[in-house]
Parts: sequence; C-alpha cells; structure tokens
Amino acid sequence: LFILLTGNMGYAQNVRFVSEGTIEYEKKVNMFALIKKNLANIGENVFYVQAFEAYKKNQPQFKVLKSKLVFSNNKTLFSPVVSKEAPTGGFFSNEPAANQYNTIFTDLSAGTTTSQKNVYEETFLIQDSTRKITWKITDEVREIAGYSCRRANAIMLDSIYVVAFYTDQIPVSGGPESFSGLPGMILGVALPHENMTWFATKVNDVAIGAQGVAAPTKGKAMNFPAFKTFITSALKSWGDYAKAALKGFIL
Repeated sequence: LFILLTGNMGYAQNVRFVSEGTIEYEKKVNMFALIKKNLANIGENVFYVQAFEAYKKNQPQFKVLKSKLVFSNNKTLFSPVVSKEAPTGGFFSNEPAANQYNTIFTDLSAGTTTSQKNVYEETFLIQDSTRKITWKITDEVREIAGYSCRRANAIMLDSIYVVAFYTDQIPVSGGPESFSGLPGMILGVALPHENMTWFATKVNDVAIGAQGVAAPTKGKAMNFPAFKTFITSALKSWGDYAKAALKGFIL
C-alpha cells in the first residue's frame, strides 16, 4: 500500500497542469456527406447534381480549416486562422457549416461570452452568457495532442448531438468555438450527424498575460436570441435548406 501511494504521489508531482497558453485546432468537414445531405433538402436539380459529381472528382472529401485558442486567467479567445489559399469548390465552398465565422472571447469565471460573427457582408457582436450544455461524462479515454482526454456526450441547440474529449491536465473549462463547461480543456469535438470535427493538433504551454486575451469590439451589438431571430428571418426565402444553413451560422 505504501509503495502504491508513494508511486501515485510521484506521478502527480511529475504531471504539469497548464493554466495558460495556446492551442491549435483543425476543423474537418466531410464535404461529400454535407453536400449530399443538403441536396436532399432542396430536391432533385440536374444542375446541382452535375456540379456535385464534378466536385467529387476535383475536390478532396474533407475540407480542413485551422483555428487557434488563447487562454489565460480563466479567459479564452478562439479565432480562425485565415487561409492564404484561394477558395476552391465553387458555390459549394460557401456552405455555412463548412466555414469559420466566429471570433469568441469567453470569461469562464463570469460565465459570459462575446462573439464576433462575420456573416456574408455583415459583422455582428453578440454578447451573452456562455452556452449551457448538459454533459454526460463517460469512461472512454483517448490521447489528443499528447494529453489524455476523457469523453463526454451532450445534446445542444435542442437537436445537435455532441461528442467532446477534455483533459483535466489543462484545468480550464473552455474549448473551441462555443464548446465549454467540462472539468478541463476540450481538445476534441465531433458532431457526427453534422459531419464535422474539431481536434487539437498542438498545445503550447507559454505565458500569455491579460493583454493576450481580449474581447473583440467591432460589429452590430445584440444578444444570441436576437441574432438567431435575425438570421432566421434573413433565411426565410431559402426553403428547406434554411435549417441546415442556420445551424452553420449559430454554432
């Protein structure tokens, strides 16, 4: 018993808990599955079907987008990394779910968030409380970016099934986009029915300081319910496709 206890104490002393730094994420979207699902919503159309066949021949199945999370003093700032490459894929590249619109500042201690959303030609500044997600933690574990992570499941926004992996070696309850609320940093997120994932590729344990995590300030100010109402109204002429587009904008 003494050997077991001293061994565990030695292990705990060697584990470094990270309270500030940066995390690099990759968002992957299964474009073949996403486009096929959206075409089913808008009905048979020869032009779209032919365009989709051409897309499958000339474009990769998975679109990859990069982002970065900076965290310090129980605050986080998530922002997309703008690609230097010209967009490909024609009008399919504009799929809302296949892009990154959000720069999100979260004060985890205060339970508040400030999101700057770029939607087509407009910029919104959405200030609200952090998104409430009721997580169910499981016993499944996996390694992500060198950290042991535990799985948790949830339903958010009434119907979106979420699988997340968090590590308690980074004792900050944040994560990519608006995912938060677990007892450690979220390094992996999968939305199986939405055909997309976010996974950390690198964690940098570096000093950040208060100046490195600041909320965005530009955009048309409103709260989240008002933004959802505005976008829903703007998409009302999009027919059955509007529901899929709305998910992409409000994630």
